[in-house]
Amino acid sequence: MEGKQPPSGSTRQQQQAIAAGGGAEETSRLPAREGDVPAAGAEPEAGLSPAAAAGDALCRPLGPSQSRFQVDLVAEGAGRAAAAADQPQKPAGQGAAAAKGSEEAKGRFRVNFVDPSAGDESPAEHGGGLEGGGVNFQNGGDTVLSEGSLHSGGGGHHHYYYDTHTNTYYLRTFGHNTMDAVPRIDHYRHTAAELGEKLIRPSLAELHDELDKEPFEDGYANGEDGTPPGEADATYAADSKGIVKFGWIKGVLVRCLLNIWGVMLFIRLSWIVGQAGIALSVLVIAMATVVTTITGLSTSAIATNGFVRGGGAYYLISRSLGPEFGGAIGLIFAFANAVAVAMYVVGFAETVVELLQENGALMLDQMNDIRIIGAITVLVLLGISVAGMEWEAKAQIVLLVILLFAVGDFIIGTFIPLDSKKVKGFFGYKAEIFTENFGPDFRADETFFSVFAIFFPAATGILAGANISGDLADPQSAIPKGTLLAILITTIVYMGIAVSVGACVVRDATGNINSTIITELTNCTTAACKLNFDFSSCQKTKCHYGLLNNFQVMSMVSGFAPLISAGIFSATLSSALASLVSAPKIFQALCKDNIYPGLLMFAKGYGKNNEPLRGYILTFLIALGFILIAELNVIAPIISNFFLASYALINFSVFHASLAKSPGWRPAFKYYNMWVSLIGAILCCIVMFVINWWAALLTYVIVLGLYIYVTYKKPDVNWGSSTQALTYLSALQHTVRLAGVEDHVKNFRPQCLVMTGAPNSRPALVHLVHAFTKNVGLMICGHIHMGPRRQAMKELSTDLARYQRWLIKNKMKAFYAPVHAEDLRDGGQYLMQAAGLGRMRPNTLVVGFKKDWKQADMRDVETYINLFHDAFDIQYGVVVIRLKEGLDISHLQGQEELLSSQEKSPSSKDVVVNVDYSKKTETDTSKAFSPPSSEKTPGLHKDSKGPRAPLNLADQRLLDASSQFQKKQGKNTIDVWWLFDDGGLTLLIPYLLTTKKKWKDCKIRVFIGGKINRIDHDRRAMATLLSKFRIDFSDIMVLGDINTKPKKENIAAFEEMVEPFRLHEDDKEQDIADKMKDDEPWRITDNELELYKTKSYRQIRLNELLKEHSSTANVIVMSLPVARKGAVSSALYMAWLEALSKDLPPVLLVRGNHQSVLTFYS
Repeated sequence: MEGKQPPSGSTRQQQQAIAAGGGAEETSRLPAREGDVPAAGAEPEAGLSPAAAAGDALCRPLGPSQSRFQVDLVAEGAGRAAAAADQPQKPAGQGAAAAKGSEEAKGRFRVNFVDPSAGDESPAEHGGGLEGGGVNFQNGGDTVLSEGSLHSGGGGHHHYYYDTHTNTYYLRTFGHNTMDAVPRIDHYRHTAAELGEKLIRPSLAELHDELDKEPFEDGYANGEDGTPPGEADATYAADSKGIVKFGWIKGVLVRCLLNIWGVMLFIRLSWIVGQAGIALSVLVIAMATVVTTITGLSTSAIATNGFVRGGGAYYLISRSLGPEFGGAIGLIFAFANAVAVAMYVVGFAETVVELLQENGALMLDQMNDIRIIGAITVLVLLGISVAGMEWEAKAQIVLLVILLFAVGDFIIGTFIPLDSKKVKGFFGYKAEIFTENFGPDFRADETFFSVFAIFFPAATGILAGANISGDLADPQSAIPKGTLLAILITTIVYMGIAVSVGACVVRDATGNINSTIITELTNCTTAACKLNFDFSSCQKTKCHYGLLNNFQVMSMVSGFAPLISAGIFSATLSSALASLVSAPKIFQALCKDNIYPGLLMFAKGYGKNNEPLRGYILTFLIALGFILIAELNVIAPIISNFFLASYALINFSVFHASLAKSPGWRPAFKYYNMWVSLIGAILCCIVMFVINWWAALLTYVIVLGLYIYVTYKKPDVNWGSSTQALTYLSALQHTVRLAGVEDHVKNFRPQCLVMTGAPNSRPALVHLVHAFTKNVGLMICGHIHMGPRRQAMKELSTDLARYQRWLIKNKMKAFYAPVHAEDLRDGGQYLMQAAGLGRMRPNTLVVGFKKDWKQADMRDVETYINLFHDAFDIQYGVVVIRLKEGLDISHLQGQEELLSSQEKSPSSKDVVVNVDYSKKTETDTSKAFSPPSSEKTPGLHKDSKGPRAPLNLADQRLLDASSQFQKKQGKNTIDVWWLFDDGGLTLLIPYLLTTKKKWKDCKIRVFIGGKINRIDHDRRAMATLLSKFRIDFSDIMVLGDINTKPKKENIAAFEEMVEPFRLHEDDKEQDIADKMKDDEPWRITDNELELYKTKSYRQIRLNELLKEHSSTANVIVMSLPVARKGAVSSALYMAWLEALSKDLPPVLLVRGNHQSVLTFYS
């Protein structure tokens, strides 16, 4: 580092430039990012030189085209100031001009002049606490990144000036001339992050590729323009001023307390104690608390596993278990909250109507008064909600204070036993009463579980804080703290009140002053009797007081009864308000994800807080509808079960994520256990049935129905759910397990490596192979990219995603495997050796027939034939598929997409061009072709304006043929010409075809060679073999005339076909012939032609027999002739295949690897 000089300008002038910008930075109150520049708008200080002002002007952002890369020209610290002083300094203007020139040359780089070395300036003011003349050397002079808590929010002014080498690209990294970025939170943000701008680290290509062009040609990801970092911060800060975010107390604790403490606290808890006794009441509360606590722990775990957005329970479940469960639960949870508003408002209205009735002030009748008051109440609540979250939060605080006063009022009242209350059963804390009420006294067909079912809804509401996760300042911290503390406080209060009321009030009381006992009775058994009251008449006639008879016991016990009524109002209204806010927020998050496309209109938010006003109105209408029905006894258990279903799924989410062992599952909250969460999920399901069995069944049916719907619709989202992680883990474990098992002939499956090239350019090949591999064996579509390596590497990654998507879209159970190679043979070898995993490796090579071999470059034909030899060398079977119309439709790609019913609104990016540049339309079926000029590909480019030219007849036939295997095949035959025993693959493939739905009506006919005098014997032998293999066949034909000499015209046609490829060595001198054979090894020698004449004639004869017997077959499966390596030239072998398979229905020439793939042993 020693001896480095400032690149331009005087150090003093640079320091002044910093000083000029420093004040502006401080006033902005924004944290400075590494590499940020001083604010451009700052006024120059008095005496600032023109050069410094010019330097300051250079610090302005360069507009939307500015790159994320910045060049900082940073002078070294005061330690080298003396060395710098020895050098002749340039005039100020020259320095500025040089800097300006460099900026223009870069075009996209922001240039800073920074030299925090002047000793007479205050280093703390400008340099952020630089020591020793403005330089803080740490880690040996390397850059130190200290971005506080690593997020962009927060006030205060932090200025970072680092000592680095001179020109350093991108963040001022530590002392190296490098583009590499240091670790930083902004690199890991989503594009739509709210907390700050996403920065993009240099790509590997930018760091690694050769510099054949100017680096950083595009400053933003995917070619998008963006806002420079400094501007983004300023914009965000301005926008965020009006946004309301809550802390853990106001946002979570208060909401959860209000939602959990409901009407149950005041009007049902005393009755539960009367029925179940103190001990079992505490047990009921404890059981409910166990369920809610486990759910609270699970919620905390999910909420701390990454940034939580709005949507509450829906967001947590959908991002953990995927859109299927999330979409199902989100809809019913939002609906449950909407109906819960009605439930709570009706509870409030009933209490008001009771008060009106006591005072004789009913408006119409009891039912209609409930409707009127309920409607007015829900309208007022809607007004509070729509006014904004801040108002709603203030209302919640007021209601909580009232509720706490009511609870305090009851506690105080228990210590003031008035004589007037004794006749109603309240005596203050008495051991006799506590003892009597300790055990249960179930009446009116009540049981422990029925009492539990009545109490449990009072424990729900723990997700009230999580449901507004989008409005929390720090959801990861707030949700665990607020939720768990709320569960603890509410449980203590519930248990405390249960014990208090059980120790103070007897179960039955007459309320009649005449029940006082004047004389002591000797046979007292009840607590009331021991306290000089005789309530024995309650055994015969129904009394109106006591724990079991009076729901208003807490009001009677309290010091000031109206406060208890206020508490009831507070509990109902606060729960209604929380539900009224929760439902639209959850619904909005669900609609934003577009899982149910019809609901997208409700995703729109308004104002700074993105308030879901449309959701509020919908919730209001649902609540109003149920209030007007006013029959909530039926709906209440369904709502409880909806809540419980979401609790069950939250617990299951934690278990599932832990089970999947995804590296992304790293909750900051550590106090959870996957097995405890699973128990919590099971408990939730059990409680659903305890509360109401038919409601539980209904909930399951609804959740299952929505799950099936979302699964069927397949929303285009990818949230990295634990379902994906578990699928991967399961596949990995099974693949590893399979690798340890030896292959067995009974489990043989044709696992095909299909040389398709781009899969959508040869659909017939893909569909036919898929017909016999679907749900049976592996299918890999091989695609060999040739040409310049750099271009091919870019294509590989884009093609992988595009063509795998095409396979999935067309319901192909196959994989796409691209590879780059110098030529087809190398690529084929790479794929055959490396494709697959463990036991899931290809064992059969499938290629299309090279239809244009006679016109093609014979070196390509040689390469094509060598593929077969390579396949046989590594023990592969080989299948050659021939359609007389051809296979490659890449030159018709646009038309195919228009005509195909499977392609919906194809966009230009999905149109894949795959055209041979040397007339090899049907050549090596895996080649990645690219048209060299537009004239070779007429009608190729998609023209959205003009009509397309009509297809010629040949192209139309090719297009029709390419889709023939997608249709039902009808009652026709599959003809199997099993001439040579290859282990049985020739017979297995047609059998597998007939097991598929589209081919099930086809019958198998088997053709074999034989002797004329043994035809019956051969037929019986083959029938026996097929029956042992348990393969159905409709007919067996033995051909005794295979070796008959073919027709003369066919022999003449064959000889004419091979003529251009013959060497004619007898007509040439020996050395010329030898050299020609070496240069063109594919040529057919006279000797070779004579030697293999019989075999040539056999192929011609077989073609005659095929036309005679199988011209109407749906497909012909035939033994592939084998050519000895090095003995049979490529041209002769291609001539055999041509002669054998020309002018026929679709032909599969099959040759197994001569190991048995069929067995008749069990």
